[in-house]
Amino acid sequence: MKYVVVLYDGMADYPVDALGGKTPMEVAKKPLFDFLGARSEVGLVRTVADGLKPGSDIANMSVLGYNPSEYYTGRSPLEAVSIGVSMQPTDIIFRCNVVTLSQDEPYESKTMVDYSAGDISSAESAKIIQTIQEQLGSDSFAFYNGVSYRHCLVWHNGTLDLGDMTPPHDISGRVIGEYLLKSKNAAPLVDMMKKSCEILKNHPVNLERMREGKRPANAIWLWGEGVKPSLPSFSDIYGLRGSIISAVDLLKGIGKCAGMSVPEVEGATGYIDTNFTGKAQCALDELERGQDLVYIHLEAPDECGHRNEPENKVRSIELIDEKVLAVLLKGLEKYDDYKIMILPDHPTPIKTMTHARDPVPYIIYRKKAERAGVKSVTEATAAATGVFIENGPSIMRHFIED
Repeated sequence: MKYVVVLYDGMADYPVDALGGKTPMEVAKKPLFDFLGARSEVGLVRTVADGLKPGSDIANMSVLGYNPSEYYTGRSPLEAVSIGVSMQPTDIIFRCNVVTLSQDEPYESKTMVDYSAGDISSAESAKIIQTIQEQLGSDSFAFYNGVSYRHCLVWHNGTLDLGDMTPPHDISGRVIGEYLLKSKNAAPLVDMMKKSCEILKNHPVNLERMREGKRPANAIWLWGEGVKPSLPSFSDIYGLRGSIISAVDLLKGIGKCAGMSVPEVEGATGYIDTNFTGKAQCALDELERGQDLVYIHLEAPDECGHRNEPENKVRSIELIDEKVLAVLLKGLEKYDDYKIMILPDHPTPIKTMTHARDPVPYIIYRKKAERAGVKSVTEATAAATGVFIENGPSIMRHFIED
């Protein structure tokens, strides 16, 4: 038996005016997804329990079968594992976004123009983070570059007693002042964020980006604090050898902490321009070399939700159908039996541009045990089945064993 999870990050949504009052799932042409859905178990699963924040960290840990209430120690430490950062138990880890802030106002009055600095490339942002480390790094603070706009800060012997840190994608288009930490413990962090504006204002990378009509990475934004993580081995829990295929450090870090294989895919960006076909082929290659389960994480729908791009969100769902599911289904024909689970981790509604905690639709298909499903998989048709999994972390065992 082979197992395939196809995770459409942030796919679920609410009705969108720009899409005629329909959700992206309802508008998207997804014939292969719907073909499977018509022959699958279909329902809803609550991936984010009450009291937890609806982030991709919490939700993906749940889908993988890890109870976040027991194992979650913060988002950024998981990303730091992927980057290769060595962490001590007394270190506090932060996500460090390079962002675009409006340029003319005093710092507290600036607006969060773009949480991704125009989807800056990894090569460009590495130079930005190198400069930040040279000018703001110290015995206490160390910056590490990651992928695109996503980087890490380690605060040696730091504290988690900081206040509520706000993700930059939650405040797109808003003035940042009210979202800056006010506690005394957080003062060094806010000071570095403020200083980064002056440091990066005339950085060569940003001058070149502006000449090309692109948004500059003119500030850093710190959030997602946590401490060194520890997860039990996925293979020890389920008796299966697993692989995670993703463009983003968060999922790679979860995979590494769980003892899973984390192959690299050339051209994987985490956006709608990612190498969809390459990720699908990588999954098949992992199965071919003896892995039992592959978990393909596709970030594009989530990014489109954060950016208020309804047409691109629809297109991202279609591209996954055309370039991921098509490749997978053809490659899986050789196996006598296999299972596929398709679902988002959480909704990322266009109208709010941030994550929501609503239950999400899922399908589970088995080649040798097809069953009556739904004509088209959407939020509404999944809810109409009456099938509901309340405990999100139980879905992986259900997928594997039932």
